[in-house]
Amino acid sequence: MDETALQRRITALEDIEAIKRLKAEYCDICDDNHNQDRIVGIFAEDGIWEGKGVGLARGHAELRKLFKSFEERISFSQHNVFNPRIKVDGDRAHGIWYFLGPFTFRKGNRAVWLAARYEDDYVKVNGVWKFQHLRAIGRMTAPYESGWAGDRPKLFSE
Repeated sequence: MDETALQRRITALEDIEAIKRLKAEYCDICDDNHNQDRIVGIFAEDGIWEGKGVGLARGHAELRKLFKSFEERISFSQHNVFNPRIKVDGDRAHGIWYFLGPFTFRKGNRAVWLAARYEDDYVKVNGVWKFQHLRAIGRMTAPYESGWAGDRPKLFSE
C-alpha cells in the first residue's frame, strides 16, 4: 500500500471516530436537559433535526425552539446509541445508529421506553464534523411498567 492510500485510510478512520464523538456529544446534550445553547454548536447553520410526530427544526433558531420544547416535556432521558454504520465521502458522511432509552415525561410523570433508528447526514465545516440532517425514526414507545411485550407497542409518533 502506498503512502497516499494509507493516509486516506487513516483520515477516513479519524473522520469516523470524530463522527462517533459527535453523536456521543449529541446524546450528552439531550441528557443535559436538552441544552439549547449546546445543540446549536454541533449542527451546521442550516442543519435539520427531523422526527416524524415529534418535531422538525431547520437552522439554529428553530433547533433552539425545538429543544426548549423537549426540555418542557421531558424531565429525564438517557440516550443510548449503538451499532453505528458510518460511511465517509470527503467532507460529507452518512451514519445509521440504533437508539434505546428510558424517558420520563413531565405530564403525568410518565416513564417510558423509546426505541428509534437514527439516519444522519454529516458535513465537515472548517475541519469539524457537524450534523447536516438528523432523522429520528421511531420504532416504539412502551410504558415502563408493562414494557413493550405487555400492550401493543405504539409507534414513536403515536
